[in-house]
Amino acid sequence: MEIPAAWKKFRYRGKTLEELLEMPLDEFIELLPARQRRSLKRGFTDPQRRLLEKVLKARKEMEKGKKVKIRTHVRDMVILPIMVGLTIEVYNGKEFVPVKIVPEMIGHYLGEFSHTTAIVKHGEPGLKATRSSLFVAAK
Repeated sequence: MEIPAAWKKFRYRGKTLEELLEMPLDEFIELLPARQRRSLKRGFTDPQRRLLEKVLKARKEMEKGKKVKIRTHVRDMVILPIMVGLTIEVYNGKEFVPVKIVPEMIGHYLGEFSHTTAIVKHGEPGLKATRSSLFVAAK
């Protein structure tokens, strides 16, 4: 009998979330893909460091049972195991998009989950539309 997918425990490169949380950052970095590994080996930038401090502070607040929201413009931050469970609001150039961090996001960038462009759906010409756009086929 095969185990249902809902029962399978999350693993990242063969390591469970608990193992990833206990692992030193240097060891975790070695598990990442090349681009993320290179980014983290070069060190954290000041905004990334501030975000990490906010994450650690939010973790302590969550243990006390408080809800914490973190707002950031740092889209190039690699999602680390310590961030799992938090909701981070990532700026997309117009607004802050709430991103609930789940284990499957580990190793990705925050910006991947806060899209900067929206799908353009053209309908009727609106205010200030040109005369020529009146005759564009609706579909």
